[in-house]
Amino acid sequence: METAVKKQGTILEHSQDTHLLTWLEGFLVDRKAQNLSKGTITFYKKKLDLFSQYCEGQAIQHITQITPQTLREFLVWLEQRGHNPGGIHAFYRAVKTFLFWWEYEIELEGWKNPIRRVKAPKVALEPLQGLKMDDFQAMLETCDNKRDKAIFLCLLDTGARASEFCGMDLEDLDRVHGSILIQEGKGKKPRTVFLGKKARRALRAYLRERRDTCKALWVTRSGERLSYWGLRELIKRKAKAANIPTPKLHDFRRAFALECLRNGADVYSLQKLMGHADLQVLRRYLAQTTGDIQAAHERSSPVDNFLG
Repeated sequence: METAVKKQGTILEHSQDTHLLTWLEGFLVDRKAQNLSKGTITFYKKKLDLFSQYCEGQAIQHITQITPQTLREFLVWLEQRGHNPGGIHAFYRAVKTFLFWWEYEIELEGWKNPIRRVKAPKVALEPLQGLKMDDFQAMLETCDNKRDKAIFLCLLDTGARASEFCGMDLEDLDRVHGSILIQEGKGKKPRTVFLGKKARRALRAYLRERRDTCKALWVTRSGERLSYWGLRELIKRKAKAANIPTPKLHDFRRAFALECLRNGADVYSLQKLMGHADLQVLRRYLAQTTGDIQAAHERSSPVDNFLG
């Protein structure tokens, strides 16, 4: 017999009102209505699609059939399928957001949200390794034209995400001060990134030889905007030419964070430059070695600075 649920004093049998797939679609519509980024909506869709597949395999068709045990077994199932702790935590966050949204949307009297009784899976805060500067130098030496050299230097010097980098337009660039406005960062929040003297010089040299009319800052040889995949292919080719393992695009961003810290940047300024909402995310980028920590102490030793 199907479980009945109460809503505003009436009894509702399992029906379209609690059908999981229907409400998953409604949730995604709500995310789009909030004008969230495509990446965020894709994140929710991928995670919740797999959750719905799992529920279907367990003969669960309605949200009211989901129990705390259902959710715990789903997390174990993900681990058995080879998902790492970070990935499992991402699934947990997506399902949690969906269930809290449904709780607020429907307000079923007598229904208890099962996610409230399921603790988030623990994730070790392991530092993320960035691109090694020796590897960066090796790839830079394979750049045989002004565009590629400018791309490498500016990708590292801005610390921008690859999608942000490819989305830059000429009008976003302040050629005098070497700043670039990222119109739409993560969470659709704008921010400004900067170029040092060497990267600025390389960028000017690249722009002087351009003859296209494309509004993009970074273009292909045919004069079209450089895509994410085009940028990745460029990095792949240069890594092969330099005879090093191909780095991920995000490794440039991680290297930016660590090198800025090593060169004296404070974490709060670094947080703003990278567009992070809080310091928790930034901590994973800072894979400091013992030598880094010792050097920081040598610069800031209270006794040495006090006694001169």
